[in-house]
Amino acid sequence: PSVVDHYVVFGALVGAVFWNLVTWYYGIPSSSSHALIGGMVGAAVAKAGTGSLIASGLLKTILFIVLSPLLGFLFGSLMMILVSWLFVRSTPRRVDKWFRRMQLVSASMYSLGHGGNDAQKTMGIIWMLLIFAGYSTASDPMPWWVVVSCYAAISLGTLFGGWRIVKTMGQKITKLRPVGGFCAETGGAITLFLATGLGIPVSTTHTITGAIVGVGASKKMSAVRWGVAGNIVWAWVLTIPASAFMAAIAWWIGTKIF
Repeated sequence: PSVVDHYVVFGALVGAVFWNLVTWYYGIPSSSSHALIGGMVGAAVAKAGTGSLIASGLLKTILFIVLSPLLGFLFGSLMMILVSWLFVRSTPRRVDKWFRRMQLVSASMYSLGHGGNDAQKTMGIIWMLLIFAGYSTASDPMPWWVVVSCYAAISLGTLFGGWRIVKTMGQKITKLRPVGGFCAETGGAITLFLATGLGIPVSTTHTITGAIVGVGASKKMSAVRWGVAGNIVWAWVLTIPASAFMAAIAWWIGTKIF
């Protein structure tokens, strides 16, 4: 806790926002959660060196960079196989009509899982700053205005978010029909609910990307554009080091200016 101050939080946020803007510009779905973690790592190391890091927490985060898309892939593909078996005698038009409505349910479930996992990370950053500034202590409950503002911000971001990334997720990885969208969203939601229940911070972006790939691969491997998927994976690999690097620079600038 002694490492965290307003300069560290400033650097972490600048590093995360910078990387999110880069990936948004190129239409690449990356993890805001891991960008934020990378930002915290970079700013903390810039201030106090590598000894300021908690190795077990960092390793768990890196582990779930791999596990969350794999779990999404597993649940997404299983959902697609199950639904295909249940509706094997139905016409594609009838199936699409039915699952176009069911997507309202699956999208709501996924959004609930998204808010339950992602908004808590933002609350944690704000809470750290409040503790440092003396407005709160670690034993105090989370202030209500922090909860409301974080959920409002994440809702507005979803509402007005980049359509470049929406296009990549919905069209460029694999062609999604309503039934595929339902299976991907449901598979992603199951993964997020499990992770949130276990208190594990995972990337909703990694999870839904894995689920979409799983849906496409369950039909046939060639249905997935593996080149696009490979570019997304490279963005995932670069997220933490790139945001950490920018956060370290932002921390240094912040200490010199403010």
